[in-house]
Amino acid sequence: MPSAGPLAGIRVIDFTRVLAGPYCTMTLGDLGAEVIKVESPAGGDDTRNFRPPEVGGESTYFLMMNRNKKSLALDIAKPEGQAVVRDLVAGADVVIENFRTGVMARRGLDYASLALVNPRLVYCSISGYGRTGPFAERAGYDPIVQAEAGFMALNGEPDGEPLRTGISIMDIITGLFAAQAILAAIIQRGPTGEGQRIDVPLYDTALNMLGQAASAYLNTGHVMGRAGNSNLVAQPVGAFECADGLVMLAMTTDALFRRFADEVLGDASFARRPEFADNSARLANRALLTAELNRILKGDRRDAWIAKARMAGIPAGPIRGVDEALDSDETRRRELIVAMDHPTAGRVKGLASPMHLSKTPVREPVAAPLLGQHTALVLSEVAGYDPARIQALVAAGVVPSSAIEVE
Repeated sequence: MPSAGPLAGIRVIDFTRVLAGPYCTMTLGDLGAEVIKVESPAGGDDTRNFRPPEVGGESTYFLMMNRNKKSLALDIAKPEGQAVVRDLVAGADVVIENFRTGVMARRGLDYASLALVNPRLVYCSISGYGRTGPFAERAGYDPIVQAEAGFMALNGEPDGEPLRTGISIMDIITGLFAAQAILAAIIQRGPTGEGQRIDVPLYDTALNMLGQAASAYLNTGHVMGRAGNSNLVAQPVGAFECADGLVMLAMTTDALFRRFADEVLGDASFARRPEFADNSARLANRALLTAELNRILKGDRRDAWIAKARMAGIPAGPIRGVDEALDSDETRRRELIVAMDHPTAGRVKGLASPMHLSKTPVREPVAAPLLGQHTALVLSEVAGYDPARIQALVAAGVVPSSAIEVE
């Protein structure tokens, strides 16, 4: 029998859209939580319109980030919609939202208001710069916080311009931090019976991701710069030229480098050269080391070098495109591609959760919902409304009649 997941029985009311919040609630849904995604009847989550690419009229972006969720189409700008939210919250465990600061308060749906309805509520806000302080009103966008937090300054070639990551990594990491905080709050609630408010800002996350660069500056005043595919604290690390393409190598200890020289290059003396004898010397002579390794590695094919490196326990791998990575042996043998049935797109594929729990595995994935697909279900089974009350909401324009018909 398929696992319900370790969070079975936890109900999440999800007001988030785009990436950071939806990634958080997708993670909770993978773990078995019931996620009710509240969407505006006027178009829903912004990413529904992030297309092309699309399949069956559905944005592939939206499909990826919103599996294991139910969609409730509800106009929360209207008092009747706000009343529905309060009814849902009464039996919920978690509320998560990523509106601009003040939006939920103006609707009477902020933590202070909803905690009166349900004192056990864990209420998480994902914001740009925090819900308090002089920057609380600023909206948060991944490319902007990557720039402002110094993260872009660490990415790119030394003589090139700063670069942001190819995906919105700060949104994703913020979503994961939010999920961790929510789980911690649920655990804390156990003995106390009390919920709490959580705020996870994008800027705070981006600054946190500076890692060792932050420590270097805060403790020594040293400002780390860009190293491209290389590394500023250990060598050799980077992309090196083989006869038929690039290989990525990473040797962060002297022992690894000596073994590489002996068992992969077949020249133990290479690691004993004064300019390469230890990590400090290799850092000081990085350009020479790179040139020497490129000269040697060009003498054979990439796959041959990778095979030798792996035999010797040296970290090495090909630099793949997205297509190559998804079609690779590693992906296939780890069964990291999953398929789900979607109402209009048919059989759609996605990525399996990377979380592997031996006793309570993640749930079998369910495809992302159509806009408002579960409106009637949520209103009747979760809120406990009878057909007459649901029709009254339709008549008031709070839920669309099309969403009720979807069922």
